[in-house]
Amino acid sequence: MHCKDVSVHDVDIPLTTENINKMMQDWTTYVRTEYIVFRNKDKYAVVSLEKESGSELFRKLISFHILALPEDIMFVNDPKLDVLNIPALACIQSEYPEKTVIVQGMFSHVNFIKDLKPVKLRVIDNVPPAPSKLGILVNMALNSGFVEHPVITDSIEVDMAERIWDVNTPAIMFPCEVSGLTAKKPVYFLDKAPKLEHDVTLVGCHLSERVFFSLYNKEVPFINVCPMDHVIHDGVKTIVKCCKVKSGFIIEGDVATVPWGATVPEVVSAINALFKGSK
Repeated sequence: MHCKDVSVHDVDIPLTTENINKMMQDWTTYVRTEYIVFRNKDKYAVVSLEKESGSELFRKLISFHILALPEDIMFVNDPKLDVLNIPALACIQSEYPEKTVIVQGMFSHVNFIKDLKPVKLRVIDNVPPAPSKLGILVNMALNSGFVEHPVITDSIEVDMAERIWDVNTPAIMFPCEVSGLTAKKPVYFLDKAPKLEHDVTLVGCHLSERVFFSLYNKEVPFINVCPMDHVIHDGVKTIVKCCKVKSGFIIEGDVATVPWGATVPEVVSAINALFKGSK
């Protein structure tokens, strides 16, 4: 719903079913108003409206329905909140799953959430660099206002630094210098195509393994940290980056794959496509 469909009305009576029923007899309301939030100091009630048809700006009610009374309501005031942003509202609903939540956000706009069912998006990405780039892109996508689903995130970070302890060779190689990874043993970075003075173990993805073979014409001990190979096939919608995807996104079952250099619009489109048709 749009916040302009929600009217806030201050009253000085206890917000009980009986009082609201009495107050709303012969009630007339503005044509755009679909819901009323009644406010008595720090107490709230939410009522839905059904209006007569016609061309008038203000119309009599056919009926109304009390959606929530004070004991069932939480109030959240966040001046930075876009009260029309569905993922943001889903995060709030997940904190108060059994409550109707009235939210006041940017520009003092007011909306409410009732029985919104958040859907989980698992984000899998490599670190370092940290924080996860894909995690940041997903958060930017969810804050953009263009994601159409009540998405909340669950992140899995595949930490390449933790795999250093699994290396048995005298030296270690990582795919990219930008990671800033260090170790007590010598460290090489594949993107520099360095001359190797030690036997190394490559910590990377299958593409980096192929690049290594092309550069050095030999096999290498390999530790796989590819996010795609860390997907958990348990029915949870998941998003990953993959260097095999050049642009846009690919949906395979419950997994959306975006390019390694994904943009926010690509991530937005991938999330919307991943959850299309979800209830």
